[in-house]
Amino acid sequence: MESEQLFHRGYYRNSYNSITSASSDEELLDGAGVIMDFQTSEDDNLLDGDTAVGTHYTMTNGGSINSSTHLLDLLDEPIPGVGTYDDFHTIDWVREKCKDRERHRRINSKKKESAWEMTKSLYDAWSGWLVVTLTGLASGALAGLIDIAADWMTDLKEGICLSALWYNHEQCCWRSNETTFEERDKCPQWKTWAELIIGQAEGPGSYIMNYIMYIFWALSFAFLAVSLVKVFAPYACGSGIPEIKTILSGFIIRGYLGKWTLMIKTITLVLAVASGLSLGKEGPLVHVACCCGNIFSYLFPKYSTNEAKKREVLSAASAAGVSVAFGAPIGGVLFSLEEVSYYFPLKTLWRSFFAALVAAFVLRSINPFGNSRLVLFYVEYHTPWYLFELFPFILLGVFGGLWGAFFIRANIAWCRRRKSTKFGKYPVLEVIIVAAITAVIAFPNPYTRLNTSELIKELFTDCGPLESSSLCDYRNDMNASKIVDDIPDRPAGVGVYSAIWQLCLALVFKIIMTVFTFGIKVPSGLFIPSMAIGAIAGRIVGIAVEQLAYYHHDWFIFKEWCEVGADCITPGLYAMVGAAACLGGVTRMTVSLVVIVFELTGGLEYIVPLMAAVMTSKWVGDAFGREGIYEAHIRLNGYPFLDAKEEFTHTTLAADVMRPRRNDPPLAVLTQDNMTVDDIENMINETSYNGFPVIMSKESQRLVGFALRRDLTIAIESARKKQEGIVGSSRVCFAQHTPSLPAESPRPLKLRSILDMSPFTVTDHTPMEIVVDIFRKLGLRQCLVTHNGIVLGIITKKNILEHLEQLKQHVDPLTPPWHYNKKRYPPSYGPDGKPRPRFNNVQLNPIDEEREETEEEVHLLNSTTL
Repeated sequence: MESEQLFHRGYYRNSYNSITSASSDEELLDGAGVIMDFQTSEDDNLLDGDTAVGTHYTMTNGGSINSSTHLLDLLDEPIPGVGTYDDFHTIDWVREKCKDRERHRRINSKKKESAWEMTKSLYDAWSGWLVVTLTGLASGALAGLIDIAADWMTDLKEGICLSALWYNHEQCCWRSNETTFEERDKCPQWKTWAELIIGQAEGPGSYIMNYIMYIFWALSFAFLAVSLVKVFAPYACGSGIPEIKTILSGFIIRGYLGKWTLMIKTITLVLAVASGLSLGKEGPLVHVACCCGNIFSYLFPKYSTNEAKKREVLSAASAAGVSVAFGAPIGGVLFSLEEVSYYFPLKTLWRSFFAALVAAFVLRSINPFGNSRLVLFYVEYHTPWYLFELFPFILLGVFGGLWGAFFIRANIAWCRRRKSTKFGKYPVLEVIIVAAITAVIAFPNPYTRLNTSELIKELFTDCGPLESSSLCDYRNDMNASKIVDDIPDRPAGVGVYSAIWQLCLALVFKIIMTVFTFGIKVPSGLFIPSMAIGAIAGRIVGIAVEQLAYYHHDWFIFKEWCEVGADCITPGLYAMVGAAACLGGVTRMTVSLVVIVFELTGGLEYIVPLMAAVMTSKWVGDAFGREGIYEAHIRLNGYPFLDAKEEFTHTTLAADVMRPRRNDPPLAVLTQDNMTVDDIENMINETSYNGFPVIMSKESQRLVGFALRRDLTIAIESARKKQEGIVGSSRVCFAQHTPSLPAESPRPLKLRSILDMSPFTVTDHTPMEIVVDIFRKLGLRQCLVTHNGIVLGIITKKNILEHLEQLKQHVDPLTPPWHYNKKRYPPSYGPDGKPRPRFNNVQLNPIDEEREETEEEVHLLNSTTL
């Protein structure tokens, strides 16, 4: 009787008090000023309940996984919707892998029955290669279309080609026979807006008119882009990489990779780039490629019905996106492996490589830049680097790390302010303001007026005899008249010094505007702006080192390898190293970034400078915070993402994190043979949990299994329709054998087939370090906490994320581990000297019973509360 009363009244577990009191489902976790919004059904509840009827997986704490299939004896045909997930839910990786193994066994068992079954087996085996081929083809074609359209619309801000309206400035002058080498950007066919409107090509009036038209087109493009995003596809904004990382970790965001998002992102990406905002198209191209992969996966049942298999396609698609963004197929594969993928088996590596290859081949066939290259800023250097140059390369790495740390903190602070103020309610106005400020400041400076990719190309380019840029305005002391590739170092001319001042202003402008631009409601990538900032800084440093070597070639650091009249320093190489350092400081990428950049340059000789700069930038950035920009935005948006790179260094136990907590309602459980259909339906209606532990009895409390809310609902509804005698008072039996019932009792309902007999469990003394590792590596959504086989509570992914966030804000990671193995339940005797009530070896107190805590207990609680 006492046990039954305790069961209904709940327990007071003195030692299992949480970090903070439990929050409601609608409550937000506010950590470090960052609003962590976990308003998702899966995270707040136990499971989403969408497991496939008939599929039953078992797992032991040892980690072995066994798959077996049990069909409901009361269901004759599959129920529509079973096996799918609701929006903003996390998939069950273990269940999905079991489903795939069962499908594979079924196909193998039937393939020898007939030629048709053999054909279906071959189709299933090749479907993975077919879907990545289609994804690569579509990604390459869309990337070529975006590149061509963005170049044309960017030049539209300055003028138009009268002979062929679809030509950009460069293509228009290619066809002209009146173009000279010195003024190859000027031709009669290309007309500026001042020439068309007021008929003046030079003078103050022409400058003002071109200025006005530049601002007009920039605002028009930006307004059209944000309007299309707001009306048709809100998910098309941003770079998409934080969301792609979250989706690949198992989270469901319906519509984020849909056809409307793909169409609107493709269109608005062109508009956003053409508007002149400080953003790039490389990050959003990963989103575009993943949309293609998601859409094509629905053509193949192997991927359309299995969320885990679909994520293998998305990993390959992200590799194809980087491949067409940078013309770096190998770098794309490494980017997918290092940066975005959560589950990356070996066959996914092969298919990612193939998808990147196909995408790069298609883009090369389209040749959007007219230079037979995959990227606009492909360069080749002819001068080797020297050991002394590692010092300025490392300095560029330090600059990249500092820039990355500053940008992450400043951008996250601005985005947090946008979310928490009224300013965030007017995304169109914000985009218009940012576009207007950008256009007004950018036009007077020729380096900020340029398209960012064009700017990077000019900064990367080495000065040769055919270059007419002001960056190459050196005083020519050569007496030789022939054209050679290696031009010796020369003193800088007036144009170089003027360009340096303009680049310094451009650097400040890019740093400020990129902070405010990344995160606005238009497609906005971060790769190109970060590379532009690093390229500007690198070019300035390169020119400084070049002039130092020219004027002081007798110094000991130059004497051995830099002779008079030799080409010693390549400023373009410094720009390339600076670009890699700044991008690495923001994203914290290492291996994939080095490979991407050296694929851009086409040479292996500069891997060591790139590696030195990228590692330095990562070390400096990690000194201020280990999160990259994408992880910071994931945390800002409250996505349920467990970062595998983050180490758990605390000494808490599973009992510190599990729910229910003190003052929480008791854990909702089912008994294996003592509840009726009405009892279960009332529990389902009165609670919002999506799963229920099943115990032996109210007296025993020992775990039997785990039942999903959706399975219970489907089974009961189907039984009432298809089985006679099932009424509200029918006994529900989860046990293997039906207990004996009185003769007049209604027919019992057997639901053992929908019961997960081996849910993943941990004990209350399991260190959270192990629990977090289990969640990361197995993709768990929840695990039960037991003590001597008795269910104490449950840990969900949300609980872990809340715990990690609270530990970051309130606990020193170096907390002394004196209480690490301390027992976390009350001592055997109470303050009155009498034994505490025992219940199956777990000491419990009624939650309503007030008592005084001993000094020892208070000290223990205060010491272990984190």
